[in-house]
Formats: sequence, structure tokens, C-alpha cells
Amino acid sequence: MGGPASAVTEALIRALADGAAIVTLGLAAVPLLESDRYRAELSRRAAGPLGLVAAVWLLTEIVRLTVEAAQAAGVGFWQIGVRILTDFGLYTTAGRSGLVGIAAALIVGVVAIVVPRGAATTAATVGVAAVGMAARTLAGHLSESPVGGIAVAVHALAAAVWCGVLAALVLTVTHRGQWARVLPRFSQLSLLCVGLLLVAGVTGAAIKLDSPAELWATGYGRILAAKVVVTVVLLVLAWRNRSQWLPAARAHRSSAALSQNHSLVELGIMAVAVALAAALAVTG
Repeated sequence: MGGPASAVTEALIRALADGAAIVTLGLAAVPLLESDRYRAELSRRAAGPLGLVAAVWLLTEIVRLTVEAAQAAGVGFWQIGVRILTDFGLYTTAGRSGLVGIAAALIVGVVAIVVPRGAATTAATVGVAAVGMAARTLAGHLSESPVGGIAVAVHALAAAVWCGVLAALVLTVTHRGQWARVLPRFSQLSLLCVGLLLVAGVTGAAIKLDSPAELWATGYGRILAAKVVVTVVLLVLAWRNRSQWLPAARAHRSSAALSQNHSLVELGIMAVAVALAAALAVTG
């Protein structure tokens, strides 16, 4: 495997794995937005989707690891043997990060299905999912720079919480009163996430790029520029939602269907940003 076609395939697989990991993290964390009275109910409602999405994350991580191992060995996807795959997983940074992601997805999926929901379970699940998300940054762009590596990890986790929890709200919140309770808390959480991802993103870009001209002179720079544009659009939409949708939802003037529609529009733009982030990871 090699060339542009394989790069596109790798970016697509990574985007699918990233998307599944993001939604897994969001479903694990979404009960924390509910009030104490209704938190157990939301945890039970999120358990089924959490187990399903964790299974998708597990499958895509296995495929991603196999594709990367095949590329490193210079063989086709269907030609890779157990020994090559094992050596790649154990003795390369990319392989070890992939194994952490696989383990995290497996643990979260099993816990979601077989372990009773509670505060300790929720905290543990969020922690494991976050570790699985952060592990993938160890082999990505800027992994050779300690500061850059931390910046990418913080950026990825902040974006994952923002996008993932919003996706989890769409999957689990079903009536107007519940949106009125959880949306203000999500809004505060998203403000923190946006601040972290902007600071970390600017830090990472400053380390990676030697000059602003690289934003249009290199493939990496052009993808990064596109991601910046999408992020700006997303921030404008999020601010509009915060100033209009949030007060309406808090006052019970926004129906559940309208809240879901607002969320889906925002999630569509987030999906584009996730795809561009995956392209950056395989380009850098």
C-alpha cells in the first residue's frame, strides 16, 4: 500500500475510529450533566448506545492498527500475518497507541453492558475512554515534540468532549424538560472545551509550522487552514446557539425536536472538523 489512495483510506479509517471514540467518550460522560435526581435514569438510557458505539470503536481501531501495520511492512491488508501485526503492536509507538485504544474500547464496551451504572462506574468509564482518546495522539503529528504532543492531546480531548457530549445529548435526551436541565451545563462545559482547544491548537500550529506561508504552500498547511475555517464557522454557530437556543431551552420554549435539530446542524460541522483532523494526523 502506498501513494495518495492509501493516504485517503488511512484518513477515512482514522476519521471513523476518531468519530466512534468521540461519541463513546460523550456517552460515558453525559450522565454528569444531569441533576442528581435524574442521573441514574440517564445513565441507564446511555448504556445501550455506549456499548454499541464502543463496539464500533473497537472494530475500527483493529482495522486501523492492521492497515498501519500492513503499510509499515509493505504488504497488502489481507496479506499481513499475525507475527507482523504483533511486532507492530508491541514494538512501535503507533502500534502501542493502537493497542491502548483497542483496550479502552473493549473495557468501556464491557463495562457498559455488564456493570451496574453508578457514580464510580461513570467516572471510571470516562477515564478509560479519555485515555484511549489521548493515546492516539502519541503517534500523530507533533509526537516528536513534548510540548507539541501535550498540545495535540489537550486539543483532541477538548474537541472530543465538546463534540462527543453533544452527540450523546442527541442520542439520549428525549424531552423538553431534560434539555432545559442539561443544556445550560453543556454550554458551560463547551466554553471550557473551546478555550482549551483554541489555546492548544494555536500552540501546536506554532510549533509545527515554520512560517505562515506554509498554510497555503504545503499540503499539511492547506488542510490546517481548512480546519481553521471550519472551526471558525463552528464557533460562530455555537455562539449563536448559546445566545438564542440556550435561553429558549432553559425557559422551556424550545421543543425537544428543535433542540435536536440545532444539535444535528452543529454536529454536522463538527464531523467535517473531525475528518480534517484525521487528514492532518496522517499527513503530518
